[in-house]
Amino acid sequence: MNRSKLREETFKLLYSLEFCKDETEDIINTYIEENSIIEAQDIDYMKNTINGILEEKENISKLISDNLAEKWTIERISKIDLVILKLAIYELKNTDIPFKVVINEAVELAKTYGDDNSKMFVNGVLASIVKQNT
Repeated sequence: MNRSKLREETFKLLYSLEFCKDETEDIINTYIEENSIIEAQDIDYMKNTINGILEEKENISKLISDNLAEKWTIERISKIDLVILKLAIYELKNTDIPFKVVINEAVELAKTYGDDNSKMFVNGVLASIVKQNT
């Protein structure tokens, strides 16, 4: 599976976990099985990314909160945009994928799954994070 498709599948799985927090491992395994994800490297990417995001939940949330426009709170962000941001921030911090690629992929997910303002919102938050950390 190509990286963009794998990222999209990881986003979908991560989004579903926003609503079902109790049996994370079971949900991950069921999702992988039901979507016929069979390549070991794809499964490893998905599991490592999701578990990494869950482990770094507080740090990622703080980074998002610190880079929101004034009067915005993390609670106001749609679940879709929030999951896209979490995935992108995890990749920015924990992979060697160039930040331009991470941001572009996040914006593409926002265009596909978010509302009309999602792509600009996601781009703005991620650009702020990159600018702050370079």
